[in-house]
Amino acid sequence: MIEPKIEVPAELRDLVEKTIDQTEKAFGMFFDAANKSAASIPGPGTDMSRQALTFTEQNMKAAFEHARKLVHATDLQQAMQIQSEFLRSQFTTAGDHMRQIAGGVMSAAKDATKRQS
Repeated sequence: MIEPKIEVPAELRDLVEKTIDQTEKAFGMFFDAANKSAASIPGPGTDMSRQALTFTEQNMKAAFEHARKLVHATDLQQAMQIQSEFLRSQFTTAGDHMRQIAGGVMSAAKDATKRQS
């Protein structure tokens, strides 16, 4: 069975790419401001806040790259393959992030315990 081609006019693909670029730029400005704000407020949670922002920024960049790839899919099979690869990558990344967060929490707990002794 032959998969039907996805017929999307080039103008529409270009418009979507430009929209992705503009949205990514806006998120970049948001993350710059959020990082500056987090850095200006010293405290025990600052490192965790920065780490959370970094993880979120990485996830958003992956989502924008995923959207760019989908824009160029020419058939349903290719679109599903792109989606499958993205989900697999996101699950792996989420696991890595959770391990890093758990490690940070454990480290902070040990430091707090040491200071109380």
